[in-house]
Amino acid sequence: QMHLVESGGGLVQPGAFLRLSCAASERTFSDYLMGWFRQAPGKEREFVAGISLSVYLFRYADSVSGRFTISRDNTKNTVYLQMNSLKPEDTAVYYCAAAEEITNWEDPSEYSIWGQGTQVTVSS
Repeated sequence: QMHLVESGGGLVQPGAFLRLSCAASERTFSDYLMGWFRQAPGKEREFVAGISLSVYLFRYADSVSGRFTISRDNTKNTVYLQMNSLKPEDTAVYYCAAAEEITNWEDPSEYSIWGQGTQVTVSS
């Protein structure tokens, strides 16, 4: 089964940027729709962004639209999340996830493969 490994998290000040990466272990990565989720302490896991196989279809949560950008490079088996203008409320563990098909991008149960997560902390 394909494995996902996130990287790029860290501690930044409000207004800063980070780019998260999620590397897949298999070349079948290009067969999967990819999503980013996040989970803050005491809260449920929430959808952040999603990208289709052909990179022509994107989905964003309202809370990050205009600040975050999801992209993928199928030649590198990697999906990215560029996060700009970070806010303290963006603090969470960020997970990437893979799905073979999607009816509801925001439903974590539709994703069959998950990474271990990377911590993002936005604080002054």
